[in-house]
Amino acid sequence: MKKFFMTLAVVMIAVCANAQVYLGGNVGIASVDYGGDDDETIYSLLPEIGYKFNDNWAAGVMFGWSKAGLQIDNGEFATSERLTTHTFEISPYARYTFLHSKLINVFCEGGFGYKHYNGADDVLSIGLKPGVELKVDKFSLVARVGFIGYTKNDNTDVSAWGMDFDGNNISLGVYYNF
Repeated sequence: MKKFFMTLAVVMIAVCANAQVYLGGNVGIASVDYGGDDDETIYSLLPEIGYKFNDNWAAGVMFGWSKAGLQIDNGEFATSERLTTHTFEISPYARYTFLHSKLINVFCEGGFGYKHYNGADDVLSIGLKPGVELKVDKFSLVARVGFIGYTKNDNTDVSAWGMDFDGNNISLGVYYNF
């Protein structure tokens, strides 16, 4: 039994010696002008923690909160309504890095996400997010561009398969690599 625990300890030390933890995430803030009405500040705070198993594989989770404003136009009555929504989200993922260089890594993340809106909407997603990492010493600048997969809103029963690579689906984050 003693040999088993010693072997387990050696294996854990070997795994941890090759692994690397990273902390960081995304922060966003903006002011929206609705034309004549008061401006509204929108924000998002999405911290992230991950664990690199080796040069190719990592796993992590992004979670956080956001506040956003929506302008809804009722076309035939020429009226509009402004709504403010708060969200909570969590998105665990596995990352495979398939292209390495001294400064840049190109990767693809596979995972699922859950986002809850304060109006009781729950949105689930599963899919892939391609991205690129720029490494500078212990810091990394990470950009994810687009989404390929499935999204479903549980409360409205709306679902979609497909790709989304428009300019509104880009996220930038900064990480510290331990």
